[in-house]
Amino acid sequence: MTARLIESGLKVFATCPPSYTASPLVYRREVLEIARWSDAAGCEGILVYTDNGLVDPWLIAQDIITHTHRLCPLVAVQPVYMHPYSVAKMVATLGFLHGRRIYLNMVAGGFKNDLEALDDPTPHDERYTRLVEYTALIMDLLGGTKPVTLDGRYYRVTNVKMTPPLDPALKPGVFVSGSSEAGLAAARELGALAVRYPKPVAEYEAGPPIDAAALGIRIGIIARENASEAWAVARARFPEDRKGQLTHQLAMKVSDSEWHKQLSKIGETATGEESEQPYWMVPFENYKTFCPYLVGSYERVADEVARYVGVGYRTIILDVPASPEELEHIGVVCERAAARVAS
Repeated sequence: MTARLIESGLKVFATCPPSYTASPLVYRREVLEIARWSDAAGCEGILVYTDNGLVDPWLIAQDIITHTHRLCPLVAVQPVYMHPYSVAKMVATLGFLHGRRIYLNMVAGGFKNDLEALDDPTPHDERYTRLVEYTALIMDLLGGTKPVTLDGRYYRVTNVKMTPPLDPALKPGVFVSGSSEAGLAAARELGALAVRYPKPVAEYEAGPPIDAAALGIRIGIIARENASEAWAVARARFPEDRKGQLTHQLAMKVSDSEWHKQLSKIGETATGEESEQPYWMVPFENYKTFCPYLVGSYERVADEVARYVGVGYRTIILDVPASPEELEHIGVVCERAAARVAS
């Protein structure tokens, strides 16, 4: 990653690996390795997932902060897990202790089984209505020195003052999933960045502009000087896996997430591999990751990234980095895409 990338206005985030794939000591070491790689590569931050089957993202975020120089955790926040005051307190405390900015990835919840286990039967679209009130209260608590009172539909607080106060320079960035209409509306109402698991870029170029304050995409990138080498790496990293395909199909049945449904539908027709089309869905369809990949030569993938930027996507949340070297390859793509955007 270079100054040219930063000056272009693009922001790049990495992703922390999920905890269910490793033993405790191995997992912590892997998280800190990836965080250090991402920090050294110049990433703005790193996404930390949350769901019923994962470790607490706030504890991971603090570990990341204490082992990196500038990397900002992008912490997934689910209203069912924590009162908005507790989220604000976490952000203010980490800012007070470490002087590091936190980004908040506000999630309404995609796996119905997780929510039902916690006695939350709230319908999909209403969860986004609740998310707006939840997020707005967090930001009000962090936003000033005056006590906050709210008599809302979902939350009520009276004369709450955040102590320690958050330095205004550390005000969190807010991301909201924008793949559904309800999610996109919530992002608009909050003035938040709408994160999308993207369709092939041509579909956005052919349609009307997306109405959002800011847009981001969640993608993986595998690129090399020539396309054949990139595809060889991609096939080796994400081989076809019948067990993974069955797990993916089962996950789709218990999810009411719009992006899960959209990507699954796209995966039925998107081949990508060894063709001129870099958009590749095999890792998603084999339950190896939760986003599309762009695969090909530096030039071809940089063209595709620049086209996404051209329709408004100026933030990129990468899949879990495979190695420092892989981040170098991704850096080449991002630099070339930034150069195209700048020109």
